[in-house]
Amino acid sequence: MKKIVYQKPGMAEEERIVLKAGLHTHTTNSDGRFSPEEIIDMYHEAGFDVLCFTDHSCTNKVSEYDGKGMTLISGIELHPIGPRNTRWHILAVGVPEDFPHTHPATGQDAVDRANEAGAAVFCAHPYWCGFTPEEVMTLRNILGIEVFNTSTRYIGKDFNMYCWDACLDAGKEYTAIAVDDIHQRRDLCGGWTMICAESNSQEDIIKALRQGYFYSTQGPEFTKIAVHDGILEAEFTTCPAAVLVGRGAGGGAMISIENPDGPGTYSEVSSIKRDLKDCPRGLFRIQLRDAQGRYAWSNPIRNPYIW
Repeated sequence: MKKIVYQKPGMAEEERIVLKAGLHTHTTNSDGRFSPEEIIDMYHEAGFDVLCFTDHSCTNKVSEYDGKGMTLISGIELHPIGPRNTRWHILAVGVPEDFPHTHPATGQDAVDRANEAGAAVFCAHPYWCGFTPEEVMTLRNILGIEVFNTSTRYIGKDFNMYCWDACLDAGKEYTAIAVDDIHQRRDLCGGWTMICAESNSQEDIIKALRQGYFYSTQGPEFTKIAVHDGILEAEFTTCPAAVLVGRGAGGGAMISIENPDGPGTYSEVSSIKRDLKDCPRGLFRIQLRDAQGRYAWSNPIRNPYIW
């Protein structure tokens, strides 16, 4: 099992196991093309460790399924009416199998009910829904949003970095997950979440999600994310593009340089070690892009230094 060194500011350095997780899936119990058993087979063959079933407005009896070694989690996607008469897509990871299937009256009602049930709650694909960052930020007590959603790539709305960054710039310390939102086979394995947990139990997985111990990816991997004594250290898959993304027009910091000698040339990098005084102020994140154009995203890091 893969491991990562993870250290949050003010916390001790920890070595945690890394669990490849599919957190947004649909089956024939709602509008998916595959049965729960087929979804399990597909993700097992793809090397996943965690699989959450999040059918629309209904739960799955995951305790009755054979997970083939994966940790199966009961989840749900809720759809209350939101701004401009557009429905929210509220993703709740880790609800009881008997979670009520009635439609919540509001987005906040959906978030509150899911939190009360012990779930990790995210706003799904805000770009696809058409929600602005300001509208997303009206939802209290969500953990964050989906930064990437495979199923929406086919209409050009797969990435949600703009919404995420706008929320971070406004001071919302949102985390972000990458998901497939699988409905059909073409949605498989476009993006996933690497949960850095103490064990593969559902309790520890939900705890890690709630505490922000994870990163999201389409392929590149982190092996270390640590902040200690005012120093940021990260180690990851060798790639040509690694940036620190922070607040505003001047809030970024390039770690590697693409096209130094013209198109198609680049320098590769596999680690970062930088004083926080030289990092973007406020909340910033590490973003990787490999030679195949696949991204990975750390969760936000709060820089205590001010201008």
